Amino acid sequence: MMKILVTGGGTGGHIYPALALMNRMKELDGETEFLYVGTHRGLESTIVPDQGYAFEPLKVEGFKRDMSIKGILYNLNTVKLFLSSVFKAKAIVRKFQPDIVIGTGGYVSAPVCYAAAKLKVPTIIHEQNSVVGLTNKFLSRYVSAIAVCFEEAREQFGKYQHKIVYTGNPRAQEVSGYKETDVLKKYNLNPKKPTVLIFGGSRGALKINEAVLKMGDKLMEKSYQTLFITGKQHYASIKEKFDKDKLMNKDRNNNLAIVPYINELPQVFASVSLVVSRSGATTLAELTSLGIPSILIPSPNVTEDHQTKNAQSLVDKNAALMIRESELNEDILMNKIDFLMNNAVERIKMSQASKELGKPNASDLIINIILKLLKNESL
Repeated sequence: MMKILVTGGGTGGHIYPALALMNRMKELDGETEFLYVGTHRGLESTIVPDQGYAFEPLKVEGFKRDMSIKGILYNLNTVKLFLSSVFKAKAIVRKFQPDIVIGTGGYVSAPVCYAAAKLKVPTIIHEQNSVVGLTNKFLSRYVSAIAVCFEEAREQFGKYQHKIVYTGNPRAQEVSGYKETDVLKKYNLNPKKPTVLIFGGSRGALKINEAVLKMGDKLMEKSYQTLFITGKQHYASIKEKFDKDKLMNKDRNNNLAIVPYINELPQVFASVSLVVSRSGATTLAELTSLGIPSILIPSPNVTEDHQTKNAQSLVDKNAALMIRESELNEDILMNKIDFLMNNAVERIKMSQASKELGKPNASDLIINIILKLLKNESL
């Protein structure tokens, strides 16, 4: 029986790829035993146990890119916490005795993967973004293998090129089998009508929402329909605005559906013609796996502007269009949506380019790395 220790957390972008890989391994071998090590207060502390996996919390904090006195003092304390968490991580590794350790990012990965490597346990890190995070840069020296989702990430690992394998994101394999369904009926939309899905991430995005609000009347008049996800915290105010302007009371109101949140987005992705969204790594993995045309509006509020670089990697391959948030307004967004929704040939070309970037066997490629490491074979 194989024993796998997985670590990563802080955001869904680190957690869901880990879960997708674990689910695939469980599917192939139901006897595989897993332990997930995450932060005591991150999303993983609830999401992972809810999925039925053993979870071990570890108290650790991330470094701040703040060179003020306050920032330096905080980081000194973070170093002390890191050293104590390495000690605790070694105890966890010794107790669980994993055959391999896999880190999917987030600062909790640092002490766990470092501890495992020092204990001579084969260790893999997975980098989801086109810009390599501080944790994975630090760990690249110690781990056995590095799995990447973007070729652009490769050169950032410097002299450790021999450890790198381009695998893609395990979430891509998890959703690759999704097919078009009549799921749009759930939102009072016509499943046979061309549809654009607009959303700004799980919490919504204010600037995207504001642009769509100003486009509302125009969207009602289109030959295509729109599914607009506002994010839970924005839903009430946006719905009130649409109702106040009587937009949702028109005879054509079935051309636009407004919802706060959708739990299983990839099922909807598979049934729409175009997606307008942020460019987080997991979203892009899902879109490219399914071959969905997209207009990407990167969040500017992320480390090293990595969402822009993620999006650019698709734009360079003609798999998406991009609008920087600083340039976003209702006219630019409306024009780009119209361009694609009124041009089926262009959407087909974009869909093919997107599909070529997808890695529908990403989990299996990582599993192949695991097997090679366990057999002491070269990558």
